[in-house]
Amino acid sequence: MSRASTSRQPASPGAPVKSSPAHAAPRRRALSLGPKASIGLLASILISLLASSSAPTPLYAIYQQHWGFSPITITIVFGTYAVAVLAALLVFGRISDQVGRRPVLLMALLVQVLGMVVFITAGDVGTLLVGRVLQGLSTGAAVGALGAGMLDIDARKGSFLNSFAPTLGTASGAFASGLIVQYLPAPTHLVYAVLLGVFVVQALGVLALNETVTRKPGALASMVPEFKLPRSARASVAIAAPVIFAVWSLAGLYGALGPAITRTLVHSTSVVWGGLPLFVIAGCAGLAVVVLRSAGTRTMMLISVGTLVVGVTITLVSIGSGTGGTLSVIGFFVGGAISGVGFGSGFQGGIRLVIPQVEPHERAGVLSLLYVVCYMGLGVPAVIAGVLVVHGGGLIQTSREYGIAVIVLALAALTGLLLRGHRVEPARRMSVVRAENVPSEAAPVAQVSEV
Repeated sequence: MSRASTSRQPASPGAPVKSSPAHAAPRRRALSLGPKASIGLLASILISLLASSSAPTPLYAIYQQHWGFSPITITIVFGTYAVAVLAALLVFGRISDQVGRRPVLLMALLVQVLGMVVFITAGDVGTLLVGRVLQGLSTGAAVGALGAGMLDIDARKGSFLNSFAPTLGTASGAFASGLIVQYLPAPTHLVYAVLLGVFVVQALGVLALNETVTRKPGALASMVPEFKLPRSARASVAIAAPVIFAVWSLAGLYGALGPAITRTLVHSTSVVWGGLPLFVIAGCAGLAVVVLRSAGTRTMMLISVGTLVVGVTITLVSIGSGTGGTLSVIGFFVGGAISGVGFGSGFQGGIRLVIPQVEPHERAGVLSLLYVVCYMGLGVPAVIAGVLVVHGGGLIQTSREYGIAVIVLALAALTGLLLRGHRVEPARRMSVVRAENVPSEAAPVAQVSEV
């Protein structure tokens, strides 16, 4: 198969185009997607993967009722997914830079389909854990390839979608799952069957994607876990990582303990209420990503820390003694909405700060390391909280302690922002020659220039 030559069309007069071997792509196939459809497909896969990860959240109460497990089991199931994602990120996070985006995505979607089959046939906690492991491995293997693939096509849109798609997926998965379980038949099967169909269709779409990476040696070496950052990105990651960890630990609070807290406050067993807290925080995070997309990176991250502290404080006050009441319920969701703004702005700010500092062929690896930080924040505190719910002070006391820990993390991140404030704005700006301008015999990939 012949390789298409890399375009050196400048992004602006006098601006040199930075080309990369990662963008020397194979020739276009007879049936292939255009650049807009390609980036839309990649974003939809990222949304679907994150939606599937939050879809079981409203179902935990049903599983608990049928199988009789303790609250700590819920957080173990939740944490198992995070551990599987971390393992896949460390092993497969960089491999798409070596073998291409398409093979990694096809394999990840196949594993995700297997995970849906396991959920549909699940009859005990052990099977549920297997399904979560498959989900985690699939998501961890795919997110770096998806994020890098979107950046390959359009750096600006890709940066935005890398922040927006995960929040939209998390929000839609939990809430849509709750609605399906509450109002449609086969509550523990239908949501997974729907997702299975979505993943099959998306896998067919991946077959029509144009590859943006040329295969090169080093695939096996890239699977050896290592925490290696390009020198150009180290300072940015040092600033972004505490903020990202803090905001994803908040998502862990709402994902692991949110359904139980809501049932306690509302005095309702409806599974829709169980998925609503995660929907509110992730939905507001998505809105924040859209509204603040033109804001400066420093502004985003300062807004993140401020709203995180205010939102979690309101949530803690609202939880109070855990007896419920209208004001407690309203305060809980208002606090979640404000915290969601912190989630979205902090995640977007972190992505925006780091990605301009790396070369195209380093994108998947760096994005995967950022997701390692995300899922450590998501999983580790949630598992600890599950242990404390059973062996510590109970649900409400543990929720208060968890919330205080999130506030402390946010304030620690603020300290880093203030100490390194002069380094928060990216040193480089990406300028994109869109895929439509690439000659027709080449795959639709963007050229990134340093200006």
